[in-house]
Amino acid sequence: MSKDAIEPDQEVADKLRSLELTKRSDSSLAGQLVYWIGIGFAVAHIYFNTLGTLSELWVSAIHFGGFALICALMVPAFSSRTRTAGNLVLALDIFLGLAAVVCAAYLIGFEDALYDRGVKFVTLDWVASIAAVFIALEMVRRTTGMFIPVMTVIALTYVFWWGPYIDGIFGFAGLSLETVMFRSYFSPEGMFGSIARISWTYVFMFILFGAFLVKSGAGDFIIELSRCAAGRFVGGPGFVAVLGSGLMGSVSGSAVANTVSTGVITIPLMRRAGFPARFAAGVEAAASTGGQLMPPVMGAGAFIMASYTQISYLQIIAIAALPALLYFMSVGFFVRVEAQRSHASAVEIETRPLREVMKEGWHYALPLVVLVGMLIKGFTPTYAAGVAILSVVASSWLSKNPMGVRDVLDSLAQGSKNMATTAMLLITVGLVVNVVAMTGIGNTFSLMVTEWAGGSLLITIVLVALASLILGMGLPVTASYIVLATLSAPALYNLISEQQLLELIASGQLPEMARSIFMLVDMDKAALLTQPMSMADAQSLLALVPPDFKAQLLEMAIDPATLSMSLLAAHMIIFWLSQDSNVTPPVCLTAFAAAAIARTPAMATGLTAWKVAKGLYVIPLLFAYTPIIGGSWEEVVRVFLFSLVGLYAFVGLMEGFLEGPLKLWTRGLCGVAALALMWPHDLLILNVAGLVLFAALFWGSRRSGGGVPQPLAAHS
Repeated sequence: MSKDAIEPDQEVADKLRSLELTKRSDSSLAGQLVYWIGIGFAVAHIYFNTLGTLSELWVSAIHFGGFALICALMVPAFSSRTRTAGNLVLALDIFLGLAAVVCAAYLIGFEDALYDRGVKFVTLDWVASIAAVFIALEMVRRTTGMFIPVMTVIALTYVFWWGPYIDGIFGFAGLSLETVMFRSYFSPEGMFGSIARISWTYVFMFILFGAFLVKSGAGDFIIELSRCAAGRFVGGPGFVAVLGSGLMGSVSGSAVANTVSTGVITIPLMRRAGFPARFAAGVEAAASTGGQLMPPVMGAGAFIMASYTQISYLQIIAIAALPALLYFMSVGFFVRVEAQRSHASAVEIETRPLREVMKEGWHYALPLVVLVGMLIKGFTPTYAAGVAILSVVASSWLSKNPMGVRDVLDSLAQGSKNMATTAMLLITVGLVVNVVAMTGIGNTFSLMVTEWAGGSLLITIVLVALASLILGMGLPVTASYIVLATLSAPALYNLISEQQLLELIASGQLPEMARSIFMLVDMDKAALLTQPMSMADAQSLLALVPPDFKAQLLEMAIDPATLSMSLLAAHMIIFWLSQDSNVTPPVCLTAFAAAAIARTPAMATGLTAWKVAKGLYVIPLLFAYTPIIGGSWEEVVRVFLFSLVGLYAFVGLMEGFLEGPLKLWTRGLCGVAALALMWPHDLLILNVAGLVLFAALFWGSRRSGGGVPQPLAAHS
């Protein structure tokens, strides 16, 4: 393969740069400062997460000060065209970065003095707190744009200024500015609260782990392994994109970075094999987005979910694995269908024998084995990540290119640079989360969503999907998930739990203790609870229970483990739907990055990526209506297998093609088969009927024109 086949030309490179931050050169003075500060800061974080005993609030403040300094040096406040202007901007950036360090030091040095004064602000308290909030907003403005700073300012001013002027359910009596600044800066619930703690613990350690893996050569091994495993199938280059992006994304946690790193290889390969260019870009964007759904990192989502739900990180990634596999298989089904339709060849990829690849790169799996093994043994994720980082270095000594001191330093610096944007983002979003907690607006929003949906779980999921799309136009995926989870997770959790409660009532299996609640409401109706009834009758009975009693009823009727899985299902739905902004126009950076590589229209590519990534919308319905989360292993496996075939049928419905073209009526039957295979209720006979119907459609389409694909020239 020629070098030109896998590298974007100058025009494409310019487009890619337009999607990234305008950063200073690594060779500049600022770049060198970032390098050495990043190394020191990474070492400090490893100490904090393994041996350190400092106050969590203090470490969060240090985390803010250091990464604000790195951000200020990496990304200039303004673009400058002359050397003099550039020096002035650099001086301003250094001043802001050092001011952030001073703000962090002030909190550590004067926190006790504030409490000794009875939490009464003096001038320096005002200066430090306002400066810290301003610097956080400024750093996020530089790295993600204006949306988050504007949203944060609106949230903060709502608490102390314009909230009392609003009538209705969103009216708020208001708090003093002093109280707001105390809770934002000094309090462990503000910008240095739980979200910041997640940032400097789980998120940083795993981003650093990913930086070490990439530096050790694991990224190249992943691509090579993907080519060996999938390259010789029909449509092999497409499967390489799916498999490679999934594996790479499982450690990188960034959809755009994943697209750029793997797309320059996979997209040209797919085009040469005969896939349409726009489809190749859409597959890469969809697969790279799925990398954030794949354990162990999940784009920081698993760590935040663990904090919100109090479910262990290990349990979350274990539960998330099969749904993530379903998503990648759904993308793979689109690839196979397009390969058959476009006659894409499987012989375009030159691959080495799998045994040879594994012989050279088997040691790259050792750090992941160490990580998972330590998690299973009960070590904390941060400690396990620290040891796994050491194992990356140790395992590299088994390769032809062992990591030396310089490689270790480069990895430490790169980890800090990769973390800078995420750290400032999470710290700033912590301010918004604190406002939601202070005002109680989260409960208000949840009640409003429930009212709009009329108690319908499906409509609630649709509303959350729309909200995630709108938020995703301005917020990165992680921030969108945090905001949506804070606002809408309670509503989803209640509706999912009530769905389980309705099934118990309809089956006549409601526990006796729970029936006592109904006896307080209507003795005659309560007598009906001992026998099966329709879901409509069950809903009418449940409607008799006052809202204040429903929480108590749920606790009596459903065991705590099942309720915790319902909470996890609510968060997983929101997290999956939060990914859609990566591939849904009008703002879909992952699709835009893929379009730049493939040289295809950005919006058209976004629409293709949106179609290929349909699993983002379908699979969350399984979380809500099936036991794929929290069920027994037999239930989970059954749902997985039938849903896998159901997703293939769904692709046939979308594309009008399986092994050959489908007529309009057979295309409709594909939809019927998909619905039967993924039907939420425990009706095995319906699932089997759907399986038989799909098998008939599959073989029928094969006879009608599948054939053996022949290679064609790449086309757009």
